[in-house]
Amino acid sequence: MTTPGFRPTHVVPQHGMPAWEAPDPARPTVPLDPLLPVRLTERRGDWGRVLCSNGWSAWVDGRHLVAVPQDPPRTDGPLATAADPGLLLGRAEEALARYRAAVRELADGGLDGESFRRRTHGLRIGVVVDGEDVWLYDPAREGWVYGDGTGFSTYASDRAPDAAEDQGHTATRIVQPGRGS
Repeated sequence: MTTPGFRPTHVVPQHGMPAWEAPDPARPTVPLDPLLPVRLTERRGDWGRVLCSNGWSAWVDGRHLVAVPQDPPRTDGPLATAADPGLLLGRAEEALARYRAAVRELADGGLDGESFRRRTHGLRIGVVVDGEDVWLYDPAREGWVYGDGTGFSTYASDRAPDAAEDQGHTATRIVQPGRGS
C-alpha cells in the first residue's frame, strides 16, 4: 500500500541495505529491499531516517542511499527560451560523432591512449530523452536545459555562483567558541 502523494528522494542500493529502529547499531530491524523508493526525512551524521512508501520508517547508513533526480519545474505557460534546441542537438550529434571516431580509431590501433585523451579532452555531451521530456547539456553555458516540446529553460548549472550575482546575503563570519559574536 502506497501513501498518497509519496515522492521519493532516494532509492535503496541494488543489493538492499540493513536498517535500524534508531540511529544505534544495537537496534537492528528488517533490512530494506533493493531499489525500494524512500524519502530521506532526517540526517544525524552518517545516519539517515527514511520513510518508505507504505508509511514505515527506519534508520539507515545515509551515505549509501541513491539520490533520485527531482522532476524539472513545470509551468502552465510556455517556458522561457534558454537555448535553441536544434542547435544544441546538432552540437551533441557532432560531439558524439567526434567521440565515436576517436573510439573507433583507438580500437583499430590508430591511436594510443594518450592521443585518445588529447583528442577527447574537453569534450562534453549530455542528452537524455524521456518521451516528450528532454535534457540537453549546453557546454557554452556550462549547464543543462530542460524542454518539454513547447520550450526550453535552464535546469542546472555547472558554474559556481558568480560574485556579481550576489543576492544580498551577508558573508559567514567565523566566531571563536566562548568569545561571543
